[in-house]
Order: sequence, then C-alpha cells, then structure tokens
Amino acid sequence: MQLTSTTLLKIQLYVTLIHLYTTLPLIGFGEGSGRTIRTRRTTASSRRKWRIYGKQQPPPLNIGQVRLSPPPSAIRRRSLLLLCSSSSLLSEMNSSANEGLYPLHRSKTIHLVRHAQGIHNVAGEKDHSAYMSEELFDAHLTPLGWQQVDNLHKHVHATGLSKSVQLVVVSPLLRTMQTAVGAFGGEASANGIDVPPLMAENTGSSNRPAISSLNCPPFIAVELCREHLGVHPCDRRRSISEYKPMFPAIDFSLIENDGDVLWTPNTREKNEDVAARGVKFMKWLLTREEKEIAVVTHSGFLYHTLAEYGDDCHPTLKKEMSKHFNNCELRSVVIVDRGMIGSDTSKTDFSGKIPSGADVPSDAV
Repeated sequence: MQLTSTTLLKIQLYVTLIHLYTTLPLIGFGEGSGRTIRTRRTTASSRRKWRIYGKQQPPPLNIGQVRLSPPPSAIRRRSLLLLCSSSSLLSEMNSSANEGLYPLHRSKTIHLVRHAQGIHNVAGEKDHSAYMSEELFDAHLTPLGWQQVDNLHKHVHATGLSKSVQLVVVSPLLRTMQTAVGAFGGEASANGIDVPPLMAENTGSSNRPAISSLNCPPFIAVELCREHLGVHPCDRRRSISEYKPMFPAIDFSLIENDGDVLWTPNTREKNEDVAARGVKFMKWLLTREEKEIAVVTHSGFLYHTLAEYGDDCHPTLKKEMSKHFNNCELRSVVIVDRGMIGSDTSKTDFSGKIPSGADVPSDAV
C-alpha cells in the first residue's frame, strides 16, 4: 500500500500518543487521571479541548480503510520500543521522498583521496606512542606508499579522471603532496619543455624522478584540509619556503604564513573542531569555478568531515560515507550548493527563445 506523507504523519503522531499514554503515569499522572490543555484558535474566539490520556483508552485512528487501535495492556509498556521501531520504519517507508533534484550548475563532483602509507602509519600501528616522536616530523611516504600511488595513478588514467579533473587541492604536508603529484601528475619530467616540475627529483627521500606538470590540472595547497592540528610532530608542516623548491608547480599562494602557526605542541585539535573546519572547507569548494575537483588529504579530516553529512540519507548511505579511508583510497562524491554559496551559471541550459522578447505569431514572421 502506498502511504502518503500525510498518512505517515498521522501514524507517527498516533505512535507518539500511545507512548505518552503508557508513560505519563510514570511521570506524575495518577491512575485514571487526565489533563485538559486549552488552546485559543488564531481565527476564532472559541476554545478547543485536547485530552492527553493517562490510563484511559485513546480512540482508534482511522486512515482510509485502515483502523489502528491501541495495543493490549500486556504490551503497553513496550511502547518506547514501538516508537523507536516505528521511527526507523517510517524513515525507510519515506525514503522514496529523499531523492533530491537540483540544477546541475549548483553541484560539483569531488574526488576525495587519503594520502598513501607514510612512515608514521607504520610506526603508529606498531606503537601508538610513536606518533609523539620528532623523527616522524612531516612524515614522508614509504616505498609501499609509493607503490600505492603508482596504482592510483593507473586508476586515474584508466577511468578518465586524469582528463576530467580540473583542479587538485592538497593539504600542505609532505605525504599528501607526494600522493597528489604522483597520482594526478605527469608521467615524468618534460625534457626539453620549459615547465616547472610538480615534484623535484628525490623529494622527501623518495628516490623518485622529477614529476612533470605538463598536461596536468593546476595544484593548490590549502590549510583547511590538514589533519588534526597539534601534539603529533607528523602533522606539523615545514615552512612554505622549504616546500617551494620541492614542489615548484604547486600553488602556495593561499597560505598566509611561511611557518606553521596552526600547530601547537601541547594541544590536540578536538574532533568537533576538525569537523567544523571540514564543513568550512566544503563551503570553500563551492565558491570555486571548477566543477570536478580532486582533494588529497588525511584520514581524520575525511572521517570527521563526512560525519557531518548524510543525515538526510538512507542509513546505509550514511554508514557508507562514515567509513574510515584506507591509505590511498579514492571516493567520489557530489556536493550541491543548496545555500547559494557559489555563483556558478549553467553552461548547458538553453533558454529556448533567442532573441528574448515577446512571442510573435508564426504567420507574422
């Protein structure tokens, strides 16, 4: 049976009424007692009486040909479970109403990537206290991490992402920039062509050749998508003046301070603050003119940011979004500018009447 939204609302209100009916005696209403709440109509001077039931039997609810009656007394105490179950059921029944339809130019495709395996990942998995080691400062990729990058690079080309991505946004730490240029950069240095490399040879003890920026999208470093700030040396960045010769073709112009003024040795950024920063970052993406963007960032940042989204989706989709990323994992999502944050105009819409003006009868032309 197809239930309308009005019918679903009636069912939910009735379930709530049953819940009140079974729990009110526990919060101060005596046996068989009831209360009358008077409310004034906004369009008339008359008053309407509403009765909240104590032990009195609430009336059945008629919905078309369906008649809902209160549960037998033997199961009235289970009404809280019924309420929770019904809410879940209503959510699933109403899931068909959760589809969203939005103008294409108000949306962007975002390819989210967690960096490949770094030396801090290996050390931290063996001993969590290793994250406090200064030896892991601005951790670089492991040899296995570079293999992961090579595999992602092949995937990016096989799926056509290398041609469709218009911008690569990267967290300004060594491991994320190595991952970004390795996955979305050129094959090797462009010999004989005067373009700056994305990465200089052997950057970060990589034992890798220089990576070309030829025929690649622009790369830009943004501090908003950094990992948890503070305490762990692996999450502290170098100065921008040190990074520039390592990654000559990455744009660092949006980073205001040469040194890392965001990282503090004694205070670790709270999860809710990371999430808030992530939401701010997503809003910043909506202000960009590019329609397809790759973001190379960190596990904690991705987890807490994505946890802020998907509450209006089916629980399975919410769970899918909330999973932790593996090293060098890529997931593609779509964000929609429902709040008119950006100012994009459609490049595919067609007005249907050119030139604009009053319609003219066909026989007058």
